[in-house]
Amino acid sequence: MLRPVDKHSGIPSYIQIVNMIKAEILLGKINPGEQLLPVRKLKEIFQVNINTVLKALEKLKLEGYITSEQGIGYFVSKELQIAPTIMAEVKEAIKNLKAQK
Repeated sequence: MLRPVDKHSGIPSYIQIVNMIKAEILLGKINPGEQLLPVRKLKEIFQVNINTVLKALEKLKLEGYITSEQGIGYFVSKELQIAPTIMAEVKEAIKNLKAQK
């Protein structure tokens, strides 16, 4: 879930944004080929400077999670391959967290 960054957490805002977007992708809430929200909308959601959002998107792009098209926007990479073992670990961690409540 995309939400405002915690400016008092000690974790840089752009890293928090990267982690939130990665989580959305890994949990299947944003599918390969799907366009991300416009940068200005992400700026409003995260409540940060537009340059912070762009820095996070650039990091995601370098890591291969997203691609960009000039003048169109950012998209989840169609070639994104998530190892089944990683997905199994994520699902198990979520299951354990839900069981603790």
